[in-house]
Amino acid sequence: MNQEKPIKPLKLSDLYEPRAERPGWSLTFGASCAEAAAVCLEERGHSEEIVMPINGVHTCKINIVRDGVDEIMQRFNADKEVATEYGAYGIAALVMPVLTNLTVIERSVKGRGFGFDFWLGDVEATQGVFQRKARLEVSGIRQGSESDVRSRVRVKLKQISPSDDVAPGYVAVIEFGMPQARIVEKCRL
Repeated sequence: MNQEKPIKPLKLSDLYEPRAERPGWSLTFGASCAEAAAVCLEERGHSEEIVMPINGVHTCKINIVRDGVDEIMQRFNADKEVATEYGAYGIAALVMPVLTNLTVIERSVKGRGFGFDFWLGDVEATQGVFQRKARLEVSGIRQGSESDVRSRVRVKLKQISPSDDVAPGYVAVIEFGMPQARIVEKCRL
């Protein structure tokens, strides 16, 4: 589906509010991800409400609303690589249910050769949270071009290849400079 789809504003603060949309998402981790995303956006000069173009599985624009950033948040997120990664996790977790009707249900275990970050399941699950319908690999770029984003998507698609026979996969690359996101689907083999 590659047509413009209107989407309501999404609040980063929803990442640390108890909600049914993310049954496998820790609220404390959500708060860290929301803060990291806010710091990344603030550093790039973006206001507290931004419009983020999404390309890939859907072409749309999403309004993302964040809280203000204070000195403590900036100091805690001084490691730019970690802040970019966590900020990207937060934005991906926020937009995936809206774009795909799939949500984070469990963190993937590292070291098993899977090559992805999260298991996804239906937002309106009737089979419980352990349904593992799809894989999600997330990557963040603090500032980059459209070419950088596409290149990172290719790298991440290759990274999740060892688990292609397990379930369909998604790669979400969040770029904070413009900002923009590219979310692509990789079908199961």
